[in-house]
Amino acid sequence: MEVLMLLVYDQPGVMQRVMGEFTRKRINVETIVVGKCEMPERARIVLSVENAEKAMNVIEHLRSLQEVIEADIVPADRHEAYAILLGKEGVCRVTGTAEEVEALIKKTQPQRYIEAMNAI
Repeated sequence: MEVLMLLVYDQPGVMQRVMGEFTRKRINVETIVVGKCEMPERARIVLSVENAEKAMNVIEHLRSLQEVIEADIVPADRHEAYAILLGKEGVCRVTGTAEEVEALIKKTQPQRYIEAMNAI
């Protein structure tokens, strides 16, 4: 799993332009987190994809977009996965590596869950 982190201008249409690159390259986005960041008029996009080669290919195209200020692949030791699990016992939030979180989801088989990636 590869995690990409983008710093973009916080304006309408940016997400559509960014996701258009993934559509053109036929890359499935596994998780995505978007929000305003510490800089005014900027937003941060953190997303994950399965294929490292495709991630390397799309990152160059993302860097060429006018709305993208920075686009990088996050080193494996700088990201974590998290999930919110809903089961019979209640709600539980878990964090760890992508593999650890996925293993826990398989093991516990929650009724519902939300899984995402985060760069740290």
